Amino acid sequence: MPKVELTESFIRNTGVDTNKSNLDYYDRKIKGLLLKVSESGRKTFYIRYKDSAGLNRQRKIGNAAILTLNEARAIAARYLAQIDLGQDPFLHSPINSAPTFEAFAKNEYLSYVKTYKKSWNMDESRLRNHILPHFGKRRMNDIEKRDVVALINGLAENFKPGTINRVVILLRYLFNLAIKWEVDGVTSNPTSGIPLLKENNQNERFLSALEAKALLRAINYSRNKMLKHIVPMLILTGARKREVLDAKWEDFDLARQIWRIPTTKSGKARVVPLSDTAAKLVERLQEKRSGDYVFANPNTCKPYNSFYYSWHSARKDAGLDDLRVHDLRHSFASFLVNAGRSLYEVQTLLGHSQIKTTQRYAHLSSDSLRKASNEVSVAVPELT
Repeated sequence: MPKVELTESFIRNTGVDTNKSNLDYYDRKIKGLLLKVSESGRKTFYIRYKDSAGLNRQRKIGNAAILTLNEARAIAARYLAQIDLGQDPFLHSPINSAPTFEAFAKNEYLSYVKTYKKSWNMDESRLRNHILPHFGKRRMNDIEKRDVVALINGLAENFKPGTINRVVILLRYLFNLAIKWEVDGVTSNPTSGIPLLKENNQNERFLSALEAKALLRAINYSRNKMLKHIVPMLILTGARKREVLDAKWEDFDLARQIWRIPTTKSGKARVVPLSDTAAKLVERLQEKRSGDYVFANPNTCKPYNSFYYSWHSARKDAGLDDLRVHDLRHSFASFLVNAGRSLYEVQTLLGHSQIKTTQRYAHLSSDSLRKASNEVSVAVPELT
């Protein structure tokens, strides 16, 4: 943070860079006094100090449009003198009206995301396990960038970059909402400017054609009679597990060979074109239709909560112990790319909202591109 000798002229003329939401200027004359300039141009005096427990605290002194610099320095000097004597001038003061992080997260944020986010329970889990133990009792405007960095460093001892990035993204979004909603006292986002960690832990497994055949043979012998329909549907459509398990008859138009998934991970509906094989699979199930769900548990006529045990047995029998259910979605994409289909087509079929999500499959096209380039070899004799 820049340290300057504040002057009335500097306060009057300074602003923030368009790439920053706010900027803090520390006064050289009074240690602990700072001027916070927000993106909107609002300028506020704050005092920063360590309390009796050694924790960093930041308290608002007043609006720079009302207080003069000399008045702000006098107030800051008086407060700092009390703090040096072991007193807390803000102990009974309502000056910090920002909510605690826990209060905002539970009462405001979670109540909001539950209205539109299908995976809100993942946010609740990250808050409970990673963020609230560190920031739960802190006032939101007391959480600083250095605190976020300390959280990241602490998590790095036990968690992979992908997990840590999800925590930072959630923290960033939560503070952005607080600022957008003009929550009292929250004027800056402590995650601003903190980059995400590089993720090298993506574990993507792709079925070969031979492995796919081995898996399909194994599921035919499964005691779970619905598994031999669920797994092929996942491979043939690239749909997510929950999308298949929750599929209803009303979602299918077999005459047009399309499947409308009403609720996806993004919260939006999408239409999946069915191949001839996928359409025939659904038609065969229709002959034994019972209940509203296509891939229902025959004993309950309701969707499976999980089919892990039967899946685990089948993959083990096929010699594919490392294969996950989600890898069937990756395999669908790999079959498409290596068949020469474009990433745009893969993006559309998988329902990715952004092409960068589909880019992970770009390297799979190397084999098909190499085959294409080898066609030139026909016209060029081998060098000797």
